[in-house]
Amino acid sequence: MSGRRLLLWIVPLALVTLSVANAQVAISIDPESSKYLLFRGKPLVLISASEHYGSVINRSFDYEKYLADAAEHKMTMTRTFLLYRELQSARNPSSPCKPESPDYISPFLRTGPGKAKDGEPAYDLDQWNPEYFERLHHFLDAASKRGIVVELTVFSNSYSPETWALNPLRAANNLQHVGAVDWEEYITLKDKELVRRQTAYARKIIVETSQYDNVYYEICNEPGGGIAGHATPADVDAWQEEMAKVMREEMKRLHHPHLLSGQQAFTYGAKNAFPMDATFAGKTFDIVNDHPLPNTLFDEQVFEMGNFMSKELMLNGVGSFCRAAYSRPKPTVLDEDNTASIYRDTTGWTIHRKRAWTALMNGCHYDYIDFSITVGSESGTTASQAGIRIWMQHVSEFMGSFNFVHSKPDTSWISAYPENLLASGLSTAEHEYIVYLADTRELSDPHAGESIGGSITLGLPPGNYDVSLYSPTSGESSPAIQIAGGTKSMMALPDFKQDIVIRAKLRGN
Repeated sequence: MSGRRLLLWIVPLALVTLSVANAQVAISIDPESSKYLLFRGKPLVLISASEHYGSVINRSFDYEKYLADAAEHKMTMTRTFLLYRELQSARNPSSPCKPESPDYISPFLRTGPGKAKDGEPAYDLDQWNPEYFERLHHFLDAASKRGIVVELTVFSNSYSPETWALNPLRAANNLQHVGAVDWEEYITLKDKELVRRQTAYARKIIVETSQYDNVYYEICNEPGGGIAGHATPADVDAWQEEMAKVMREEMKRLHHPHLLSGQQAFTYGAKNAFPMDATFAGKTFDIVNDHPLPNTLFDEQVFEMGNFMSKELMLNGVGSFCRAAYSRPKPTVLDEDNTASIYRDTTGWTIHRKRAWTALMNGCHYDYIDFSITVGSESGTTASQAGIRIWMQHVSEFMGSFNFVHSKPDTSWISAYPENLLASGLSTAEHEYIVYLADTRELSDPHAGESIGGSITLGLPPGNYDVSLYSPTSGESSPAIQIAGGTKSMMALPDFKQDIVIRAKLRGN
């Protein structure tokens, strides 16, 4: 095994303080595996059940409480929006990204005269807001002290006229009357003055945050184009390339290189299309973000990964996409898994536990929106503490227990197992073999969630192995039994529900 310890959770406070003060090298691609990251000298896999995503922009949100709980549960990253603000809705009224208007903090000072669309004073785009940047620094300091990496999302799709109406860069909301465009043109190069203001804002974010070693930048959340009469996906991607150029120029000027994440623009339509080939192949993004959705197009395949807020499991699609993505050199993050996140119950959380394990056991990273985290409940609820948050801790601790940076997706050593299961697994350079078996049955199947039993057939390489079982829900391992490799071996499984892990380790390693 590499001499480097594997980083999955809290870094000692003294080390963090020294790192920040000395502007230590920022999180980067691990030189020993381009699928993983390197943070403070240790390999890192991104794992989170993240709040949605108002730590900075929502004055009422207690990010100290949120980050303390995230660290306690071994979350390695969080994602936060720096400008975009969502509308409240009956379906999801409590997201931290939906602050009440007086509690929304913008990078731009609200001075008036006149009112913005939300009834608060209009924005002066010529004045930065000291409260915003003070809060941003305090948030990043708090995350840094806990060893948590922050994905800073600089821009976002506007999605609708109603959401665009709230944006400080919309003409009706600012004193300079910048942004007299339809929402579909916001993330394009169409309006030169708007682009100039976007560029100034992006540069300011880099200036304020690039000294932190625990940040990387997402250019734009869910960029999209193709609505008739408006910007094409190519127009949106040209804008993304310009913003990437601006941000990299500013980082170079400041001698603080950082990673950029994101994805190419999707295409609006009767069935939205999410192409990914250019995201992997181009130079715009260092980290690939994928929001696992239907009609994801990659490598001449179509991946169906579950409809938005649908309670669909779609494990085969998730596993297949992650295995395909592993063939490309960039780290791949399922950056906002949303198929059941709004359902704050055991059924929804179980779907996301299984999708998290499937992604990680196929060489990807994973970020799920935990909607149990709201203003006033920044550590979730009693139920989510006993459910998704402790389950994410278990998978984070499990990933930290083996040499993932020198692993690769591999299920060739397990040749037979009960029906209705998907096998996802990794093997390491130290002859350790891990397979995650998950029930793939959708909720529409009347037998979904019933007990599974039977046996598995192992075909381990020659040698003597200690083989144990691990529960993703309890975080407990069974006593190991010894199995000889070099031949097929049948092993009985206890009855289990939903998922189980089999782990085989060569004796003496």
